[in-house]
Amino acid sequence: MPAYLKTLPAALLLWGLDVSGQALAAETLPEITVERIGTEHHDLRLERIAGGLEHPWALAQLPGGSFLVSERPGRLAHVSEAGEVTHLDGVPRVSANGQGGLLDVALHPDYGQEGGEQDWLYFTWSKAGSGGTATALSRARLEGDALVSVEELFVQDRFSAPGRHYGSRLAWLPDGTLLMSIGDRGRQPPRAQDRGDHAGSVLRLTDSGGVPDDNPFVDDGALNALFSSGNRNIQGMTVTADGRTWATEHGPLGGDELNLIEGGKNYGWPEVSLGVDYSTRRPIGADSLPGMRDAQYIFEGRFAPSGLAEVASGQFPRWEGNLLAGGLRSQRLKRLVLEGDAVVDSEVILDGEIGRIRDVRQGRDGALYLLNDAPRGSLFRMVPAN
Repeated sequence: MPAYLKTLPAALLLWGLDVSGQALAAETLPEITVERIGTEHHDLRLERIAGGLEHPWALAQLPGGSFLVSERPGRLAHVSEAGEVTHLDGVPRVSANGQGGLLDVALHPDYGQEGGEQDWLYFTWSKAGSGGTATALSRARLEGDALVSVEELFVQDRFSAPGRHYGSRLAWLPDGTLLMSIGDRGRQPPRAQDRGDHAGSVLRLTDSGGVPDDNPFVDDGALNALFSSGNRNIQGMTVTADGRTWATEHGPLGGDELNLIEGGKNYGWPEVSLGVDYSTRRPIGADSLPGMRDAQYIFEGRFAPSGLAEVASGQFPRWEGNLLAGGLRSQRLKRLVLEGDAVVDSEVILDGEIGRIRDVRQGRDGALYLLNDAPRGSLFRMVPAN
């Protein structure tokens, strides 16, 4: 048990247990605070804002300060700044099987501007269809406690089983186009090398779900929405202040990657990987191949990345421009220091304190927000200790 936890009972409550080891309902937990987490540059305070969230997957902060949190089984929660949770009507019926369900959520870059023309909420989800499921993109408007004007913008070209490796992160580029990751869908890794298949790629779309004319594979015999290929399963993606796109990607057994995503590039999977096969423990592919982009960073062990954010907040001046990557199996939050295209230093910030970290975001208020992936998951805020 980390020494900086305030009290033993509080630490146990964070895991949904009382001091006798009995399970507690998440809704009955008081606000949990880790008073001080020491790091190389900043002492931090970790606060629990809301609980009772069923496998929360992604979060977006609305202009007024409240939050939208997607829950994988198919619910979209509206969480007030005080931690009150309301579930919204109007969410499409998702295929909540395995890793599928309601996935990422993002606001249009112009959300909240005068007039409200671009007050669109975008979300990805697993859609059932002939042959299995596919990753889909929709958008809607928020009206009271419901989604209205729901539009389905994009559906992956091929429905398939099983229920895993959907991706699926969203990130806005400075030109107003939208990046969307789709995993290789699991059992057929070579799909990630097929440019006639959306699986194992990053897509670039307009804000209405169309294909930009300047996409790298337009009129090149490939699916026009493709932006990159050879991506196994991206579950962390962010566009930094300098306009570059960084993504964290699950390897097989080990070999989890941080990649710099650029249009028209092939990131290797499954021809290139530093992970091994789950059953045989033999290497998968080569370490590197001509014409394929190497990862900028390989996480140690089984990190299982999900959620990625750039720190651009006056609250954390010594972390300016650093990346924060969440980990599922590792239960870690890791800080990555960039110099140009290289990761030159790293630091573990959290190591098991909140369990499996599913999403990491910087809020409009400059604080850092995290979701933990659990049957009764929570939304957390991280701020300077003082």
